Amino acid sequence: MKSYPFFWTSLIKWFLSFCAFILLAGCGENLQGELLFIEEDSQKGFNYPYFLFLPDGVSEHKETMLIVEPNNSGFASNNFEEHVEKARRVATREFYIGNYLSRKAEYPLLIPVFNRPKSNWKIYTHSLDRDVMLQKGNPLERLDLQLIEMVDDARSKLAEKQIKTKEKFFLTGFSASGVFANRFSLIHPEKVQAVAAGGLNGLLMLPKKEHQGEILNYPLGINDFETLFEKEFDLLAFKEVPQFWYMGELDENDAVPYDDAYDEDERQVVYAALGREMQPQRWDNCRKVYSEEGVKARVRTYEGVGHEHPEVVKEDIYKFFKANLAEGSSAAFSHTSGSIFSQD
Repeated sequence: MKSYPFFWTSLIKWFLSFCAFILLAGCGENLQGELLFIEEDSQKGFNYPYFLFLPDGVSEHKETMLIVEPNNSGFASNNFEEHVEKARRVATREFYIGNYLSRKAEYPLLIPVFNRPKSNWKIYTHSLDRDVMLQKGNPLERLDLQLIEMVDDARSKLAEKQIKTKEKFFLTGFSASGVFANRFSLIHPEKVQAVAAGGLNGLLMLPKKEHQGEILNYPLGINDFETLFEKEFDLLAFKEVPQFWYMGELDENDAVPYDDAYDEDERQVVYAALGREMQPQRWDNCRKVYSEEGVKARVRTYEGVGHEHPEVVKEDIYKFFKANLAEGSSAAFSHTSGSIFSQD
């Protein structure tokens, strides 16, 4: 009888590899909760779909808080399914801030799936830039209002499952979605229970019409706020929103020099009013403005951290949100010694 050691060895290796693949695939889909994909509904006011993640343990017996993290694909693409897939990962993987918070706090999580088409690459939808806020008569018009309608729709769907949520929500994000969160909190402070976001290019939208002799139009400031949003800027409401903005000390991801994020006029205003150097110059100047305006913001820099959100950052956000569950609260939270070297 002939023997075929190579054949059997190869077959065993293939079988083991296949088993490992099935095991990993199963782990990847171990949501530890329920994931809902809600189709767009223009009749309800949102032209794009969203994901709603319900972690295991979400309470049906007491009022809970909805967490919202705007989607950030990290790229422009004319294939909308690529944005859907990235948003699905953000909604289901604990690596991302929103999902981490959702699992740990046992709060539902909403991730919108706003488009970012490559054919209109200068419209940076995922950071809620000026170009997208100028859109009229197309699906991109007023993404901020579309997000609010998604939140209302999600709250209704949760209520059908006997899950009651507070009217305000927690808002978080990182990089472009962090910038979105910052800008949204100035546009609609009345909707936000608390906001925490990072990787912000060392730049915050300022609650001022001008700074250092420079006119601050949206998204740098509020000079043309009434024209764009057809309402007055509510400084008092914004000042009362508990806020946590952070950068990593080693973060070199500066979007200001790039045309998809800022046009040349905006870029020059940023440099003149706040500084060309992202850190510490520009970041520290933003911190000073928020402090001078009396905003309830903690503006922080993490030692040894780059453009990322490691465990210590996510844990700080969790503690910050938990400390700000009550209406009108702005509680402090503790940190590991040495993890932060700059603060308000």
